[in-house]
Amino acid sequence: MGQDEKPITESGQDQAFYHGTRAVLNPGDLIGPGYSSNYGERRKANFVYLTATMDAAIWGAELAVGESAERIYCVEPTGPIEDDPNLTDKKFPGNPTKSYRTRQPLRVIGEVLGWEGHSPEVLQEMRDRLNEFRRLGIEAIND
Repeated sequence: MGQDEKPITESGQDQAFYHGTRAVLNPGDLIGPGYSSNYGERRKANFVYLTATMDAAIWGAELAVGESAERIYCVEPTGPIEDDPNLTDKKFPGNPTKSYRTRQPLRVIGEVLGWEGHSPEVLQEMRDRLNEFRRLGIEAIND
């Protein structure tokens, strides 16, 4: 599936959702909560995250832990989604990154190929910011 294609969800919505990771997945696979988070102290994640913007998905892929290649998948939620409080009203006004979370699995529709990541300098700035949050004891909202 190309970067500009938008999958039609089971609900009939013409909305593309993405999930950035380092996991190797195939169409039809499910991504669910219950695994160690990619961020912070790597606590068990109560949610799985998705976004409607490529930029947020790129950040997810670039910042995910692991040695595998960075990947972005087109995904379809299998249940209700809600705004991600880590990136929305609890920390930023509105939902500018169109980031969401769900307690239900995401179904992989396909992989986005040919995307371009952030520059090494911008990526290092973000890693430094996340390290500062970690040093200050600021963790992701996981309730």
